Amino acid sequence: MTLVSSQSPHAPSPHGQSPLHAVQVVGGGSAGSSAHVRSLAAGLVARGVRVTVCAPVEAERTYDFTGTGAAHVAVDRSTDPSSVAALRAVCADADLVHAHGLHAGLRASLALGRRVPFVVTWHTRAHAEGPRAHLLRLLERRVARAASVLLGTSSDLVDRARSRGARDARLAAVALPSPGGGAGGGDGAGREGREGPDGPKARAELGATERPLLLAVGALERHRGHEVLLDAVRVWQGHDPVPLLVIAGEGALRPELQRRIEAEELPVRLLGSREDVPELLAAADLALLPSGWESRSVFAQEALRAGVPLVATAVGGTPELVGDAAELVPYGDAGALGGAVVRLLGDAVRRQWLVERGAWQAGTWPTEDATVAHVLSVYDELTQPVPFA
Repeated sequence: MTLVSSQSPHAPSPHGQSPLHAVQVVGGGSAGSSAHVRSLAAGLVARGVRVTVCAPVEAERTYDFTGTGAAHVAVDRSTDPSSVAALRAVCADADLVHAHGLHAGLRASLALGRRVPFVVTWHTRAHAEGPRAHLLRLLERRVARAASVLLGTSSDLVDRARSRGARDARLAAVALPSPGGGAGGGDGAGREGREGPDGPKARAELGATERPLLLAVGALERHRGHEVLLDAVRVWQGHDPVPLLVIAGEGALRPELQRRIEAEELPVRLLGSREDVPELLAAADLALLPSGWESRSVFAQEALRAGVPLVATAVGGTPELVGDAAELVPYGDAGALGGAVVRLLGDAVRRQWLVERGAWQAGTWPTEDATVAHVLSVYDELTQPVPFA
């Protein structure tokens, strides 16, 4: 087995030695983690690593793991015996297994019938209450203790892993993959300077040609903070002209939110699931992230890269991700959230400062090459034989 150095991509394996075989196990299907696995697979393959991605068929259709040069094996996201058996068969000749997410980590730990280096990346954390919260702690403890190295995408995830008994928990270098030249695009200019040809069209379609457009993106789930966001609308309803808030995302909370919007006659539109977030960002005046917890929010990264001033809750990994390049407010404080929006809409200088600071902050984030190099260093550490003293 040969691990090709990150310093010499495309280098062939020495004669008579086979390349490292790294199995990637995809977790719950979040867009961020799946895009990360595709980016990671591409970088590893380019550096001579043999990669197999275990993921459902629909994930392969969406992310085209085989397009990176990796092999794909269809494995369902369940812990039933057939799924575990399929995963065990793939891992039988693996030199290292890397699971992405809590549930992927659980499945992989069940499938590993022999001692093999086992890396787990926690990209986010699950939310549970009551008896389910106890079960969640037990799952986290099992996965954390099974991992040779557990990588967390934010410092609080690393702390959480350590509290669950992880032997070796570290901060992960995770880039925002940029298919097609950029997720969200943008060059750090203000809206007038960065709005592409689809910007005015999107504003017209949304009904915001002569009013500020506020954009939030995220699943319509309780912990995402959309209820607080609707409370905050009352704060900026006195602004002239009244801003329009659009929320892209789908989820179980939609009927409840729609009832409130109609009953209170709020200037809010629920857009459902959208594939055109970069275009929506190109049209937006402000981006809003009201979540109760985030790790490395893809939307926050897209907003800063696109040159859109961001108002976000100071939770989880958001403060370390955005630094001072966003307006940070306490979670659950509708007054603070609404007040930040009103202040920014009335302060063009502050908005432009945030745009410029956001471009600088985005430049500090890991690149995809740096992400692959970091993961390779972990693989190298775990797979190279320990020399005798």
